[in-house]
Amino acid sequence: MSIPLMQLHRFVTAARLGNLTRAAEQSNLTVSALSHQIRQLEERLDRPLFSRGPRGVVLTEEGRALLESVGGHFDGIERAIAGYRKRRAEVVTISAVPGVVTGWLLPRLPDLVARHPELELNLQSSNDMVDFERDVVDAGIRYGMGQWPGVHVERLFGEWMVPVATPGLIDRFSGLDPDDMASWPLLGDPSDRWTRWFATHGGSPPVRYVARFDTSEALQRAAMEGVGVALGRMVMARPLIASGTLRQIGGRHMVTAESYFLARSPRAVDHAGFTTFRAWLFEQAQAYRADAELAR
Repeated sequence: MSIPLMQLHRFVTAARLGNLTRAAEQSNLTVSALSHQIRQLEERLDRPLFSRGPRGVVLTEEGRALLESVGGHFDGIERAIAGYRKRRAEVVTISAVPGVVTGWLLPRLPDLVARHPELELNLQSSNDMVDFERDVVDAGIRYGMGQWPGVHVERLFGEWMVPVATPGLIDRFSGLDPDDMASWPLLGDPSDRWTRWFATHGGSPPVRYVARFDTSEALQRAAMEGVGVALGRMVMARPLIASGTLRQIGGRHMVTAESYFLARSPRAVDHAGFTTFRAWLFEQAQAYRADAELAR
């Protein structure tokens, strides 16, 4: 039985990402075309590799076994040919967490384009740490403690949080004390930020939240829709406060232990385009840090 290597490669990409849409984008295919190739592979092997449901695809036992068997071989091929690829000096590929992309990086990109029109920036949104051995990415901007084994990281700037809500919601609850957040309709989040908030400023978190969310992006969207009060990370919330979409409640804030870091690939050290981008990025980060201190 002959199996096209390209179908196996598409399978490995989809299996590792766990998302057909992202896998299709990475493979420069439509979702339909990628799904068709995976179904052809399943027919050739006469076994299901993914279970398909309303929330996406999940590897079956047979799929996990196949990924374990062939995934490493594709990694080896990728490493073997990486050194033969001729990289264009002006092309820079950056992976960044979605909140940084929309709230911090995109508003500053016109300055990069105006000052360095020779650069061609490929920007990817992802919360996952970059695998520099496998992914063709120069650097990643990530949020955390900066402790990623085997990765060279440089701190960009810190983060702080404030309670935010729509002007309409704040007007509706205008009789409440802006510094007594336990009395407000609060939105729960994946990292239990409110527990830390009340430990910092006193008081107790509510017995129940209006709603809970598993991502910062969903949490912020709920705040923008007037569902309740979110404890927003300022990188994401500050542009919305500036535009009047959200308003800060009270005058308190909470500095987080986590920061934003630039994690770079070893391949990027001598890359001219990345060197230019990095210098611009740290210039922007320094200005942001100074502005943030004034804002706090």
